[in-house]
Amino acid sequence: MPGLPAFHDVRFPLSISFGATGGPERSVEIVSLSSGREKRNLRQAHALRRFDAGTGLRAIAEIEDILNFYEARKGPLHAFRFRDPFDWKSCGQATAISPIDQQIGGGTGTNATFALAKTYGTLAFAYQRPLACVVASSLRVSVDGIEVASSTYQVTPPGSAIVFLPGFIPANGKIVRAGFEFDVPVRFEGSSLTLSLANFRAGQVQAIPLKEVLL
Repeated sequence: MPGLPAFHDVRFPLSISFGATGGPERSVEIVSLSSGREKRNLRQAHALRRFDAGTGLRAIAEIEDILNFYEARKGPLHAFRFRDPFDWKSCGQATAISPIDQQIGGGTGTNATFALAKTYGTLAFAYQRPLACVVASSLRVSVDGIEVASSTYQVTPPGSAIVFLPGFIPANGKIVRAGFEFDVPVRFEGSSLTLSLANFRAGQVQAIPLKEVLL
């Protein structure tokens, strides 16, 4: 249908995503050489995640939620937010978000836009993952370790970057950091949804495969 957005800025029901399985998938080409060594080549710079949110019995109300959500997205047509139950904060899950969790850039005096990202690992082995769906209401930002008011910047929808307003652009050399919750942009991977009824109070979805998409 022309004119409809490819991404719906709504989140898959949290109560259902909590029991999901899955995680990151890396595209690495591996060639075995005659010497017994391997040549490995990273085909994509960033991992894409896959999940299955269909595990276990569900209450009838949850089955209805899944069905309504699937139909509203028109199956795999529209992407949406999904909370990765294993990785959804700028810090550890047992830690409170702070405005210095993740370094997202350095000020130049003219650059107002800073992409939101999460870093894994340290030093030479660090990997910075770009994020597309940070939860704006959870965002805390600091410049040189001092938290700034949310009125000094805007968040680009659906949550990929912050843009400082005129008069608040970080000066040259100032380090910009942020703390936040974030979701993963995904779509339904299958073109059908298979439901079954266990009894009058519970049912089951055989599988709800979800695939991360690039926005």
